[in-house]
Amino acid sequence: MSATVGETAVLARTVARKSLVLRRRYAFNTVTNLLTVYVFFALVVFGGRTLAPGAVEDSLSGIVVGFFLLLMASVAYADLSWELIREAQWGTLEQLYMSPLGFGRVVAVKTAVNLLVSFAYGVVLLAAMLVTTDARVTVAPIAVLVLGALTLCSAVGVGFALGGLALVFKRIESVFQLVQFGFVALIALPVESVPLAKLLPLAVGSHLLRQTMSEGTALWALPAVDLALLGLTAVGYAGAGYYVFRLGARRARRSGRLGQY
Repeated sequence: MSATVGETAVLARTVARKSLVLRRRYAFNTVTNLLTVYVFFALVVFGGRTLAPGAVEDSLSGIVVGFFLLLMASVAYADLSWELIREAQWGTLEQLYMSPLGFGRVVAVKTAVNLLVSFAYGVVLLAAMLVTTDARVTVAPIAVLVLGALTLCSAVGVGFALGGLALVFKRIESVFQLVQFGFVALIALPVESVPLAKLLPLAVGSHLLRQTMSEGTALWALPAVDLALLGLTAVGYAGAGYYVFRLGARRARRSGRLGQY
């Protein structure tokens, strides 16, 4: 057991260092990704203040929380799929598949690192949004970490599913754009008036994060039913996505296309 934990720790350090090296080496792309979301946020807020100042000011904290979650969700789901596509382009995907630690463990560690990166991106964007808009949100570290991690699990499930599709079909960039727009709709979804929408990815988590960060509601004061639904959707979508990923990896391996691009 200790050997397994030690091997996983070494793998985690290696994956994290590789991620940092790639982000530093391609710093322009890293910064551009962050700026794109911030510019979109600025257009919504400052443009909205011109057209409907009262409506924007009343919902400013909710807008901030929504974009905070949108960036983290985008990083969490897209990084895994893009990494698999890049590994196939570089010709190193088969090496990962033949790893003695197991392809599943390698991908799981990559996912955990991507979650940490998504939180780092989110913190940077949140700080920039608060400075430029004077919005007021409550940042309770434990509540944000718990709710954020569970919410992002459903986005990770989408990332797993897209990763499986990428192994089989190779070029799925257009799907990423559709998913991005879908995430915007799910985060903004009014689940209070459409209760069944809470079963969709990100929807109930976004609702609970807005309550915690915009209204200052404590974690233990949130509705128990909503917290249970958040845990259920987190496990359900992550598990379903991983299942689709394993099916895609098995099909790509059997057809001899695992290392081809």
